[in-house]
Amino acid sequence: MLADVTYLTKTAGPRADAPGRPGRRFPFSVHRAWIVAAVTFVTIIGGAAFNSLPGLLIDPLHTEFGWSRGEIGLAVSIDMALYGLTAPFAAALMDRYGIRRVVAIALTMVAAGAIAGVWMTASWQLMIYWGLLVGLGTGSMAMAFAATVTHRWFVARRGLVTGILTAAGASGQLVFLPLCAWIVDEHGWRPASVTVALAALVVVPFVWFLMRDHPADVGLAPYGGDFVPKPAPARGAARRTVRVLFDAARTGPFWLLAGAFAICGASTNGLIRTHFVPFAHDNHMPTVVAASLLAVIGVFDIIGTIFSGWLTDRFDARRLLAVYYALRGISLVFLPLLIGPDVQPPMIFFIVFYGLDWVATVPPTLALCREQYGEDSAIVFGWVLASHQVGAAVVAFLGGVARDVFGKYDVVWYAAGALCAMAALMSLVIRRRTADDTGGAPDRAEPADAGGLSG
Repeated sequence: MLADVTYLTKTAGPRADAPGRPGRRFPFSVHRAWIVAAVTFVTIIGGAAFNSLPGLLIDPLHTEFGWSRGEIGLAVSIDMALYGLTAPFAAALMDRYGIRRVVAIALTMVAAGAIAGVWMTASWQLMIYWGLLVGLGTGSMAMAFAATVTHRWFVARRGLVTGILTAAGASGQLVFLPLCAWIVDEHGWRPASVTVALAALVVVPFVWFLMRDHPADVGLAPYGGDFVPKPAPARGAARRTVRVLFDAARTGPFWLLAGAFAICGASTNGLIRTHFVPFAHDNHMPTVVAASLLAVIGVFDIIGTIFSGWLTDRFDARRLLAVYYALRGISLVFLPLLIGPDVQPPMIFFIVFYGLDWVATVPPTLALCREQYGEDSAIVFGWVLASHQVGAAVVAFLGGVARDVFGKYDVVWYAAGALCAMAALMSLVIRRRTADDTGGAPDRAEPADAGGLSG
């Protein structure tokens, strides 16, 4: 493990293609890439704080304002849809204006939307503040942000770093869900909204003073790679993002990845994150207990995602995805049988099992994007992530409508289980990129991807 944090660059002296100064060393000779990854981790936690709120506030907002669960779910769906649709443009904007500027502005937008929501009195304001502002802000710090950082700063250990950064969202859930649930119960939903706004603002100085856009900014090579000069700012960011979408849309793997990831979003953010707490409340479970269970999901999410990143460096990503989706679908079908007013051992088993699987799909999905689309992989993954959030948005809205119409959530869990089975099949039929597709050797993001299960 010590080899993973040693200073593995060739910047001991001036070089013609470096920016005129040797790379800076950090304590214990830690490569700067790990510092940037740590700041990215903290940033995603700060941005993810708001994602802890919607499921906790459905019942309080319904009680205070009389808004239907469908209306509240619509605001959450706008947030999720914009989160996804912003992500690919954010990746291109980071190429044009730099990571620091884009992320600092995004954090400020999240804080503004959360604070403005304190004074709302109509459901359309909920859709503007929580839907528009927070959606655009969190979308700019979505997985495309993690993908950009990983692609620029790492050559070795990309799968592991992807897993760690993916787990940051779960870490934010672990920290903020119990806290916000307690605040809502004891002091109301407005102080909880202010809390997540402050969490976003606190991260801004870390981004501005410690984040760097490219290893060449500090005279370094990416971790495990050779020095490359910083490319010129990419102009026409929006045009490039749309062009990459049209190019990718002409390939079969894109639609399979996007479709499977849409189901991933529907069965996680759209269903569990948004509706698990009110579903548990319908079954007489206290809100704080239900929120704590979601936080425990976050604990095992961290473990599962990092382990999935490790597996992705070694095994066939398609088969990993198929296993993840199949197991998730089985767990969702059984959930209505396990829920009750008290937390019993079968419910604990579900929480652990589901937590390990929550976003374990991200590292293999990102690896497949790299394999298929090379230098455009971060933007392609941004569009795949957009499908994830569109799927989440649809279920966040329809889940609330189903609760209004049927008086319970059971049908939603069964439908989600069936969709997960479909996602498993879609993952298995993704055609692996071969040397014939590239006119040479397959474009591998990481040498380790070639090992493990063959296709």
